[in-house]
Amino acid sequence: MALLITEKCINCDMCDPECPNEAITFGAEIYEIDPDKCTECVGHYEKPTCQSVCPITNCIIIDPEHKETNDELLEKFVKLQGLV
Repeated sequence: MALLITEKCINCDMCDPECPNEAITFGAEIYEIDPDKCTECVGHYEKPTCQSVCPITNCIIIDPEHKETNDELLEKFVKLQGLV
């Protein structure tokens, strides 16, 4: 499950530098998460750091369009880190 930044985003820039996979970038109006790079911090941290640092409740949610199991997220982490 990749994460999704909702329209509640206030562009505070807290999430972008915290993403270990560099999945967060500034989009046309708000920050966006690249689902191909988002592992919900699996392999890095116990929980997603972007959600931890975001000052807005429920601003960063599970992306309903990109549901993945923990095993799939770990596999993506391994590929992104070049550990394969």
